[in-house]
Amino acid sequence: MVTKQFSGLPEDADVTRADSLAREIFSDVANKWALLIIECLGESTLRFSALRDGVEGISHKMLTQNLRMLERNGLVQRTVHPTVPPRVEYALTEPGLALRVTIDGLCGWTRQYLGDIEDSRRRFTS
Repeated sequence: MVTKQFSGLPEDADVTRADSLAREIFSDVANKWALLIIECLGESTLRFSALRDGVEGISHKMLTQNLRMLERNGLVQRTVHPTVPPRVEYALTEPGLALRVTIDGLCGWTRQYLGDIEDSRRRFTS
């Protein structure tokens, strides 16, 4: 994967442009697993196994890939404690906590309109 570099130009932040850095970041964080991991972490610090238990249905591989991506984008901080065996913990960074506010809004929207969406789906398939 080729990673775009921020040049400070307005097109870097334009998610409608295929070549923008913003679209690359948006693509990274706007997947179901990333959203659920961020929501699960909340304001707490969790170990890998607690995260896996908190995000029902996620595989070990998908959790690992998404945690690495979130860490790469500066949304999750990974802390390795020098114990035997090593203890690894994950927490949201300041940008991750800020993104969580948006995700909380999306979760609230889903709860509010779930019935409407379900009705629409039923009408669509009829």
